[in-house]
Amino acid sequence: MTDEAAAFVPGHVTGFFSAHPDEDPSTAGSRGAGIALSHGVDVRVVRGIGGNDVGVTLNGDPIDVAPVGAVLDDLDASDARVVADTPLPLGAGFGVSGAMALGVAYAVNAAYDRTRSENDLIELAHVAEVEAGTGLGDVVAQARGGLPIRLEPGAPGHGRLDGIPASPRVEYVSFGAVSTEDVLSGDTSTLTAAGERALSDLRAEPTTDRLVERSRRFAREADLLTERVADAVAAVRAEGGDAAMAMLGDTVFAFGDGLSAAGYDPEVCSVHPTGATLRPPDVGRFER
Repeated sequence: MTDEAAAFVPGHVTGFFSAHPDEDPSTAGSRGAGIALSHGVDVRVVRGIGGNDVGVTLNGDPIDVAPVGAVLDDLDASDARVVADTPLPLGAGFGVSGAMALGVAYAVNAAYDRTRSENDLIELAHVAEVEAGTGLGDVVAQARGGLPIRLEPGAPGHGRLDGIPASPRVEYVSFGAVSTEDVLSGDTSTLTAAGERALSDLRAEPTTDRLVERSRRFAREADLLTERVADAVAAVRAEGGDAAMAMLGDTVFAFGDGLSAAGYDPEVCSVHPTGATLRPPDVGRFER
């Protein structure tokens, strides 16, 4: 057992999805496709601090993230200090809450010697996200990495994934947040039908171009497209590129230099190929 452990979890942009609720949260989830980003969340856990040092911070500020609290409870680590850092905005379609939950699961397992397997930890974080209403498919995609295609919903043992074998440059611009909980708690029949059509089309031709194209169409068909994202998509297409909306956030993404060519000043990253991982024990040590 060590005093602390650290993990990295990639951000995840969903291009399109269909919602599949279930009474069993490990079976519930989504089908769809997206991108695991090299921009992600670094999570560090210090064991048994006690006192005022117990709690969760994100980029230096105290924060209450329901799935993180559930993971800490399930792993009997309520005395932990959790420090998370990310360049990604919260609530803007990058899977930050799922990344924090999965990173905490990995790091607590190491720091507290809980001896859980990877699939057990992924399921724990997935269930926490589903029960909190903050996501349906980010955790399993972040565990896989790459350009994941979620063929069947649910945690490991229930869900099934494939992927697009490519690693393009990724650009994104975020204009603000969209409430995932509000969307998922409402009528999802229209977006689910649109997501199923998009998935069928992508499976027939699993390329990056089709991922963006079907994601762009999905946002309109599901009636989720925001005005600022629509303007950005139109600007990119006017320059001969393509772009789409990140689900669920007021965020636009494109491959290559589509947003740059359209006159935007985007954040730039790459596809993260390997998914969530523990950091080596000598990286990011805490001052105790």
